[in-house]
Amino acid sequence: MKLLSNLKLLVACSLMLVAFNFATCKYSTKDTSPIPPDVKTFRVNYLENKARYVNPQLTPQLTEKLKQKIIGQTRLRQINGDEAHYDISGYLSDYSVTTTGITNQSASTNRLNVSFHLIFKNTLDQKKDFETDITNNYDFNAQKSLQEAEAQLGNDIIKNLVDGIFNKIFSNW
Repeated sequence: MKLLSNLKLLVACSLMLVAFNFATCKYSTKDTSPIPPDVKTFRVNYLENKARYVNPQLTPQLTEKLKQKIIGQTRLRQINGDEAHYDISGYLSDYSVTTTGITNQSASTNRLNVSFHLIFKNTLDQKKDFETDITNNYDFNAQKSLQEAEAQLGNDIIKNLVDGIFNKIFSNW
């Protein structure tokens, strides 16, 4: 009787082992737009601020963080000349605040709208040149001034814009 019970347990364990061996789940993050082997260099031009409201720290930080991300996450080498294979430029096109929430007849929530116009040129294949807009919105308490909201949201604004630009260029998102 005990032998039969042990045999059943052994068979059940063996079946589970076989089932788990064949039941695999694979996940891959294959890049949809790999960098062609002949592309070796990039240039990030100074990203301008053409929005009506100018945050003087935003575009210099954006320019530097974008360069750092490309250097850190691709094999491309940064150069400053016109002969760069990928030439990246653009400008902050919108940086404005709107009211999004009202409580007791006064503003309770404001929204900071941030838009960037990206201009990408591939000097080796001009068919891959493009321009696009990247827009993010950030809600904040209306009791805060814009400067207080910027201090709180600044890192998120830069990170989201850099990620958006990077993904448009290198991941075809």
